[in-house]
Amino acid sequence: MAIGLNQKSKFLVLGRAGMDLYADPPGTEVEVATKFSTALGGSSGNIAAGLARHGLSISLLTCVSHDAVGRFVRNELEKYGIDARYVHVIADESRTSLAVTETRIENTQNTIYRNNASDLLLSDEQVAEVPFDEFDALIVTGTALAANPSRTATLRAMERARDAGALVIIDLDYRPYSWPSSHEAAETYRAAIEASDMVIGNDDEFAVVANGSHEDGRNLAADLGQGDTTIVYKMGEKGSVVFAKDGSFETGIFRVEAIKPMGAGDAFMASLMAGLAAEKPMREAVLRGSAAAAMVVSRIGCAPAMPTPADLDQFLKNNTAPQT
Repeated sequence: MAIGLNQKSKFLVLGRAGMDLYADPPGTEVEVATKFSTALGGSSGNIAAGLARHGLSISLLTCVSHDAVGRFVRNELEKYGIDARYVHVIADESRTSLAVTETRIENTQNTIYRNNASDLLLSDEQVAEVPFDEFDALIVTGTALAANPSRTATLRAMERARDAGALVIIDLDYRPYSWPSSHEAAETYRAAIEASDMVIGNDDEFAVVANGSHEDGRNLAADLGQGDTTIVYKMGEKGSVVFAKDGSFETGIFRVEAIKPMGAGDAFMASLMAGLAAEKPMREAVLRGSAAAAMVVSRIGCAPAMPTPADLDQFLKNNTAPQT
């Protein structure tokens, strides 16, 4: 599984960045909350923050609204050390994604405002401005494929990145509320998978791509892994399977006392890619991704909860590696 990344690699992350509002203090339900804490949010925003925590060079490609929420996102990106030169400010009636959520594990309420979402206005013209030959990897989150013009622009970005010799990675990140239908999602994801070197998704997401059951999705993942694409197939509490032409393996999850269900997938992606950039074997990189996922669900926030390499090393020292 030769990946070709290192600590000097430059990453471009494409997709949604937004604002998270957490009912405060932790455990409070939104409908009775009188205080909220804020954090950078959105799947791509979280992944970029997680990579930045590892000291890697990160740029974000997305659109935000010309308002206070859009400015909040740009300010947060700056705090994390994320390059925002490709974050386009849209001066119209579109809005940056806003999530109103809770820090509690049971019956968590997560209300996401995505009507006329700014990030889905990413255009071919904006993609054309990106010097893809300056990047070693492009990470795409599937929410960017949910509607045009972002869908076409994202597929074009994946094509341009690959032509420039960059590694292309997609997190399927299927959100049903963003798509007209699961069949349209499946067709679009198949096109994106063909343009990817690595695909990360859970059992529900691969089932959608396969237009079938979990068994159909797993079979699809295994088949894809027989070619030149590395597949990371996540199964929740059952761990994950890596399907690859030169060898497949399973890993479990770390058991922790979670305080919220959000952020695990973004943490997994960030620390997996950071592990590969540290030139660790795929099995060890996946293990570090699993550790980061466990850490984030047991901490407040998503982007603020992303671990540093030292955090991960300490966690792995103190916790037994999962068994499969």
